[in-house]
Amino acid sequence: MPYHSANTVAVMVQEDGISVSKPDKACLVFKTASQEGYKVCIIDHTNKQQDAQYWVNDFLQVQPIADSYHHTDKYLSLCKQFVTNEYAEKFDVTKTDQIEMLNRSMDYFKTRDHFDMEEFAGEVIHHAEVVDSFMEYKKNFETARNYEFEDNFDIHLSAVKKQQKQFKSVLKLDKNFHIYIHGRRDLIERGVDEVTGKKYYKIYFDEEV
Repeated sequence: MPYHSANTVAVMVQEDGISVSKPDKACLVFKTASQEGYKVCIIDHTNKQQDAQYWVNDFLQVQPIADSYHHTDKYLSLCKQFVTNEYAEKFDVTKTDQIEMLNRSMDYFKTRDHFDMEEFAGEVIHHAEVVDSFMEYKKNFETARNYEFEDNFDIHLSAVKKQQKQFKSVLKLDKNFHIYIHGRRDLIERGVDEVTGKKYYKIYFDEEV
């Protein structure tokens, strides 16, 4: 319906669309940068690994853009999966050790503008044998996702904020207790009661807040 003013005519056009929450899968192609490859936005609400593999790799044949956002996002995913799976299985570590490394990983990305692999290995992973295991896990991660990390890249704050929701610093003990751990692994002691045979954690602190 046209709207008239003194010198101009404004025309409002209504078009029907569809909410992005409706389709299981969708792909929007931006007709730009044809020489480097068109940019696309992908929706995949099924989020099943095999379906995603077919949809993204086999059908669309697209790859994530190798920019600071994707480097940051995928590196934090790599860290979380390594700590949760490989680190826990290959090394004699407790749940608090895992949480501490997750916290160190997130703190590194939150407090720096630039990622450096050597610096990260020294400040976050620490031990040489764990670093070697991490690098091997990283290679397998890259191969499985057809994605290659840079050893140095700018850290993207939006990707850090997104991943922070996935980094849980909670120690769950049966169904009775949840302990939030934000640092100072040296103030947490784990043991087994000789009388009852039950496991326990001893936590040292200065005052209740």
